[in-house]
Amino acid sequence: MIIEKVLANIETMPKEEVAKRHIEKVYLESAHLVKRVQRVKTDHGNEVGIRLKEPRDLMAGDVLFMDDKNIIMIDVLSDDLLVIRPRSLHEMGTIAHQLGNRHLPAQFEKSEMLVQYDYLVEDLLKELQIPYERAERKVKKAFRHIGHSHD
Repeated sequence: MIIEKVLANIETMPKEEVAKRHIEKVYLESAHLVKRVQRVKTDHGNEVGIRLKEPRDLMAGDVLFMDDKNIIMIDVLSDDLLVIRPRSLHEMGTIAHQLGNRHLPAQFEKSEMLVQYDYLVEDLLKELQIPYERAERKVKKAFRHIGHSHD
């Protein structure tokens, strides 16, 4: 089976439509969410080819296939993350500036900043006394670098 487009995201589908189907999952590392062409296996051992026509990243919950009985969807494996919880706007600005200088991609969930684990960033957080924890957590989308140059 070759998948050329994402049909929907399971989070936006009506619950009763999802409930009446068997769900088969493709588990991906967050770094593989950016790959438009890849061969994957579902948790049931079925091989699926992904060749997306549109330029988009995959996300947790993306539905690759659906019929009357089954859904094949994307799920994401947990990442080793630093979950940063600044106590003030000043702390947020300080750590955002520091991480931006290192060109580290970050994601935000509520009042938390998520970055992939790096011992140098952990040392920086300790030095700046900014609250954080190291955690295994699933992210919904890929950590993506923002393209730019220092002209």
